[in-house]
Amino acid sequence: MRPLEGHRVLAWGGVAEGALARFFQSLGAVVTAGDPDLRNIVAASFLIEDLGLERLASFDITRAAVEKANPALVHISVTAFGSHGPRATWKAGELVVSAMGGVLRLTGDPDRPPVKEALDACLFHADMVAAAGAMAAHYSRGRTARGQHVDVSAQEVAFSRNINGVLVWQFDRRQLHRVGGAVSYGNATVRCIWRLADGWCFHSLMTGRFGAPANQALSQWMDEIGARNPMQGVDWLRYNRSTLDSTTRADWEQAIAAFFGTRTREEIRSDGRRRGLNACVLATPAEVLSDSHLQARTFWSRTPQGLRPSWFAAMRIGPKPEPRYPDRSTNANSDRAARGCAPREPAGPLAGVRVLDFSWALVGSITTKILGDLGADVIKVESRSRPCLSRIDAQVAASSPKDLDDKPWFAHLNTSKRSIAVDLKRAEARELLDPLIQWADVVVENFSPGTMAKLGLDYDALVKINPGLIMASGSVYGQTGPLAQEWGIDGTGAALCGRTIMTGWPDRDPVTPGAVPYGDVIVPYVMATQIVAALQCRRQSGQGAHIDASMYEICVQQMWPAIMAAQSGQSAARIGNMDSRLHWQAVVPVLGEDRWVAVSVRDESEWTRLMRLTTGAAPEAWSAGQTEVALVEALQREGIAAGVVQDMADLVDRDPVIAARGALVMLDHARLGAFGHVRTPMTFSHDVNRPYRSPALGEHTEEIARAVAGMTEERLQALRMLGVLE
Repeated sequence: MRPLEGHRVLAWGGVAEGALARFFQSLGAVVTAGDPDLRNIVAASFLIEDLGLERLASFDITRAAVEKANPALVHISVTAFGSHGPRATWKAGELVVSAMGGVLRLTGDPDRPPVKEALDACLFHADMVAAAGAMAAHYSRGRTARGQHVDVSAQEVAFSRNINGVLVWQFDRRQLHRVGGAVSYGNATVRCIWRLADGWCFHSLMTGRFGAPANQALSQWMDEIGARNPMQGVDWLRYNRSTLDSTTRADWEQAIAAFFGTRTREEIRSDGRRRGLNACVLATPAEVLSDSHLQARTFWSRTPQGLRPSWFAAMRIGPKPEPRYPDRSTNANSDRAARGCAPREPAGPLAGVRVLDFSWALVGSITTKILGDLGADVIKVESRSRPCLSRIDAQVAASSPKDLDDKPWFAHLNTSKRSIAVDLKRAEARELLDPLIQWADVVVENFSPGTMAKLGLDYDALVKINPGLIMASGSVYGQTGPLAQEWGIDGTGAALCGRTIMTGWPDRDPVTPGAVPYGDVIVPYVMATQIVAALQCRRQSGQGAHIDASMYEICVQQMWPAIMAAQSGQSAARIGNMDSRLHWQAVVPVLGEDRWVAVSVRDESEWTRLMRLTTGAAPEAWSAGQTEVALVEALQREGIAAGVVQDMADLVDRDPVIAARGALVMLDHARLGAFGHVRTPMTFSHDVNRPYRSPALGEHTEEIARAVAGMTEERLQALRMLGVLE
């Protein structure tokens, strides 16, 4: 399915070869590069650029002029700090965006300067956000025939990844720190990169039922080879990574490190996988090209230039229903009774879209948060017998492991949704679910592949109830292929695509790339983009679709430059903060404890200006006596990209761009009071987003059962007594 077939995309600035342009091409659009010129936009459906409105003004191009030339044009700006407002004209590339967005501070070893993630991770993330914004504006255009401007700040997008850091700062006034090959979850720091006898692997002990089988498999393997094992007898169903004593964790990790040091990469791939261990080898970009799973999924396309990815997420078209599927977006307000009295009037580009949400943890929850924040009516299906990980992981002092409704993590991930509680394993649950499936335009899930089929809720089953349905399934490996049933999380995708092995210093082990979720936050924007593209396509064809999003494949898209280089024989290497496209780049010290500034020098001319500022001294020696803000402002005045390596206090309390863009939305919460929630980081020139607070578990069950499923009070009471609605 190519939902943008026949659409033309005009690319200004440096975006024509970037990920956003490739995404448009994967959806069937034709992308044409050009210089800023109003005469070129008349025949275009989309304009994408990395210049921003203030720089476009230097070409005598304003938004008013763009709208006059092509009122239906969807215009997307992806810049470092936004098209207007504070720092709109500052210079910045990947390193500076990562620094100013709070990502860089958390990446690397604590005894060295922060180190950037492999390639352009933050800019790729911003492109995925821009793609989702573009499709939302495209869908809105399908209703109004009017285009609009979508503005994305890469700094704000990077900031939006820092959910854990934002939480612990707002609630506990604590800062997260660089932890090398580990991940900090607020109350716990969990190691996840381990040296093998001939390389490295990713492995993490996960909480509760989700991690129990794999954790037990590791313990049993250690016992079988006679390794020291302080984890014998642990009840893994009760294990909680956030509450484990730090001394106990240190002892466990010392034993695990000794065990992995005796294993080879091949043993992890074969014996480890057979045992169900949640471990995977850190792959190189060259190994990605020969991966049998990607080949089985026909992920690669052969071109004269070599192999290229076929998609960002696979999409197959659904059956053609008769009559044509209705477009509910045109009567969103009159349809209020059927929607069951959502907590707001419909607003945003996706007003009127109905989403049934089977998601949990991050990928699915962020996907439906995006859709809900952009105006869709989202009903989240939950169960007290299997609560979402984000409802049980107590990361701040205000939360208790026993209370399912007091987690700010869940609140951030689930704004703009309603919640029903239902036991999916009970046959009677279909009395509520089947009407909701008929009600929905979209179904989203991110269970392990095969889980929805076991529940009778897979795509082929659902389209028998609702032929025009659009379903999106998110997983680490995708719904098909030899690895489809294997365990995986965010770190798995990073390990397999080459991202982890290329992050860090050349003389040390790799470090966790980003130390805040990456695959978990970029996959949702890919899913949302394709969902909304399919919704607009359905307006013409009446046909739905099934979207199969693989975190592994999307991470491969981010690593595409390194994978292209591997095809020409170049080997992957960790290079710290250097960038071969630039003259010089580094993170330099400034006054204060663990305070740093990121500096990127593009060419010899900029280097000469830098040397003039330092009076010939080495930049690191010169910067050590400078204050960070004054130093950055001096460099920016010289036309040199620079930015403070910010922490959460800098971002939440003092950053003018984050404040001006409304990156934190104050929403009330029944247990936690009012606090700042990370918004979906895109701004529309016409549509207005009005996110609302997250729900308590099952808060809207009875309301929705009556309004959507038409249940009587007697039947509701009977289902309560049977334990179905819990």
